[in-house]
Amino acid sequence: MDYSTIDILLVEDNLDDAELTMRELKRSHLANNMFHVRDGEEAINFIFAQNEFEKKRKTARALKVILLDINMPKVNGMEVLEKLKADERTKDIPVVILTSSKETSDIKKCYDLGANSYIAKPVNFDAFTHAIKNVGFYWLLVNEPPIKNLT
Repeated sequence: MDYSTIDILLVEDNLDDAELTMRELKRSHLANNMFHVRDGEEAINFIFAQNEFEKKRKTARALKVILLDINMPKVNGMEVLEKLKADERTKDIPVVILTSSKETSDIKKCYDLGANSYIAKPVNFDAFTHAIKNVGFYWLLVNEPPIKNLT
């Protein structure tokens, strides 16, 4: 895998949800350059090309979108989000919170930290796959990402 061409980073500790998400994005032809990590610590290492990803990734190339769960081991998603939005290199990467939490406090905190979207995972299989397809379609094909200042 060419780690420098990853467009979507899926940060999800539930392997069933991760597999379902990846399968639906692949079926919709939206996951050619997708990578999955299982916790917030791995996400930070991948995004900032450090530790085990330092030599594989070479640079902290901007991703098109990060799909981020918030309830994870080691480093939770809110901590990952806070770190991303505080760093000039990564603050413009769209982050979609994809979580089972519908708690008002979680929704508010994620938006306060800079999340671009918050999606509570539907429990129903068909609704879940439909939501994933729409997320991928919007963030990869419809959305125009911020233009980086090249000077």
